Amino acid sequence: MSRVILITGANRGIGRELAAQFAADGDTVLLSARNGDAAVQAAAEVGGDTHPVQLDASNPASIKAAAQKVEAEHGRLDVLVNNVGGIFDYAQQASTADLGVVQEALEINLFSTWRVTRAMLPLLRKAQGARIVNVSSEAASLARMGASTPAYGASKAALNALTRSLAAELAEDGITVHAASPGWTASDLGGEGGRPLAEGAASIKHVVNLPAEAGTGAFYQDEQILPW
Repeated sequence: MSRVILITGANRGIGRELAAQFAADGDTVLLSARNGDAAVQAAAEVGGDTHPVQLDASNPASIKAAAQKVEAEHGRLDVLVNNVGGIFDYAQQASTADLGVVQEALEINLFSTWRVTRAMLPLLRKAQGARIVNVSSEAASLARMGASTPAYGASKAALNALTRSLAAELAEDGITVHAASPGWTASDLGGEGGRPLAEGAASIKHVVNLPAEAGTGAFYQDEQILPW
């Protein structure tokens, strides 16, 4: 039986490439995007067993409607990949950062994942051995954090904290939760100079495909565990 995998923010970039990789493996892919037409077009182009889902991660009503659609059409959710993210503030430093930008980064990189996860948990609990993968960044590692991108780094570090909390809470439900870094990838967010989308997506895919005995609550990049 193929897995039902929901990927947020998947109409372009790493999310779309990840959807294509899972579709090629025969999984049922729920490709979501804030714009419904963009989701429809991307799903058609990806092909395979790929279904468009309109989901605005900033809008609770949109998230609720998406969850209802998944339940009506698929009955469960095996994997949730929280891929929505943004605000790479490379020109800022913490001492002078625009706190409005920091708030926006927290909204996109933390609260969007929190909202979607809460809405999808009933569907994840209906699956056997479900998994949540939160797309993070090596910039979120407190052990490696420097002076650059303070809003992005702090918001992704907060996402990692949420990952650890969910992993501890949901272990008794048989749901594993991990964070995955795609590394510096040539996407709209990463810009030019990064590695190919296929490699960044493969780093996330590895975490989705981890065996159950790998446990829960870890932070991965390229099959290696990163320090929190």
